[in-house]
Amino acid sequence: MAKSAEVKLAIFGRAGVGKSESTYRHQATIDDEVVTMEILDTAGQEDTIQREGHMRWGEGFVLVYDITDRGSFEEVLPLKNILDEVKKPKNVTLILVGNKADLDHSRQVSTEEGEKLATELACAFYECSACTGEGNITEIFYELCREVRRRRMVQGKTRRRSSTTHVKQAINKMLTKISS
Repeated sequence: MAKSAEVKLAIFGRAGVGKSESTYRHQATIDDEVVTMEILDTAGQEDTIQREGHMRWGEGFVLVYDITDRGSFEEVLPLKNILDEVKKPKNVTLILVGNKADLDHSRQVSTEEGEKLATELACAFYECSACTGEGNITEIFYELCREVRRRRMVQGKTRRRSSTTHVKQAINKMLTKISS
């Protein structure tokens, strides 16, 4: 029987797709685990207070820019910096996406520039078209869910290890008191 997990994902950036904020729920089986994705598409409409609330809510993030709009690409790094500030001290789980790959003839941001930025951000990079489906959009979300699950497992092990350490320290203190 497959386990079930819920993952909260948020999409940030000005990629010219949605015109208003929307939330979607999508269930999929990823690596033999049933995952319910709650996806918040901010459509670039959020004000600062709203954006920070969305950032606190999310576990994984898709930073999207429009390959035909250099300005949207230049907004990615400042957006990542805000995300780091809001999620501090945790490392942020994210994927960088260049949208509108179907409009290659109007491209202002090269694939290489996207790849370089993704390397700087230490995240995966994809180019796609939300309009035509080019670039396997489903895989972008599946990969982000996998990364969120990996981070959860690592953080869970860290927590368990530290609580074990606390128990050991408490026992040692008790034994020290008993033996003295």
